[in-house]
Amino acid sequence: MNFHREPNTFVGQVILKVQDLDRSLMFYQEVIGFKILDRTNRKANLTADGKTTLLSIEQPDNVIPKQGRTTGLYHFALLLPERQDLANIVNHFIEKRVPIGSSDHLVSEALYLSDPDGNGIEIYIDRDPSEWNWNNGEVAMAVDPLDFENLLTSMEKKAWKGLPAGTVMGHIHLHVSELTKTEEFYNKGLGFEVVNRFGTQALFISTGKYHHHIGLNTWNGVGAPPPPVNSVGLESYTLILPNEETREEIIEQLKRIGSSVAEEQDYFVTTDPSGNRIHLRV
Repeated sequence: MNFHREPNTFVGQVILKVQDLDRSLMFYQEVIGFKILDRTNRKANLTADGKTTLLSIEQPDNVIPKQGRTTGLYHFALLLPERQDLANIVNHFIEKRVPIGSSDHLVSEALYLSDPDGNGIEIYIDRDPSEWNWNNGEVAMAVDPLDFENLLTSMEKKAWKGLPAGTVMGHIHLHVSELTKTEEFYNKGLGFEVVNRFGTQALFISTGKYHHHIGLNTWNGVGAPPPPVNSVGLESYTLILPNEETREEIIEQLKRIGSSVAEEQDYFVTTDPSGNRIHLRV
């Protein structure tokens, strides 16, 4: 888990908009295995360890369903500590009859599903970084079939108790409207490094040579517009920066490339060229 602590910059929290808070809370507790840290009538903070908020869900006024062919969330990705944790949740999904997708990405083994509003979710474990293959600064990734038979050999023979306490927000994958300005924003502005290019349609970026802290794709179409403010989907996500000095550097870099940065309470907020809001926290 060294990729999700200082001195790296990584995704800490994702904030989603949903149509029905109670319906979503039932799903995120019973299916995904989160615990509620705190809640109001309109918002809830969800945790795996009982202390750290990984996911916040909120129900806006006059909320409308998720809009297709727009920028925003492709999926957020929960990284589990151990392979047996992935096997355990597969068995839980089987018992709950939850439909899932899956993939072996070489660097990781991943499951895919959606919440009741169509917000994408990935749940995964990393292979040991010594097994990742790098060539000219790019890490090899693939979309191979997941070997469930092998995975389930590591399953624990006891009742599923929800997400393990060591779960972190492994990465976020976003729909964007184009990749040139997007790459400039995330590279020259936020200081991420491109570690994989998926043709002309997707970029995978990270700090500290992780396989990716952020994925960026144009699969909803080049020129895709941002969704309406009151629609289901991504409200914002948080980047955790190692220290105040790094945050000040990043704010200066963002201003230098023409991106706006505003101070709100105890954090700063910026917006990528496709309208995805980002909180900058230390």
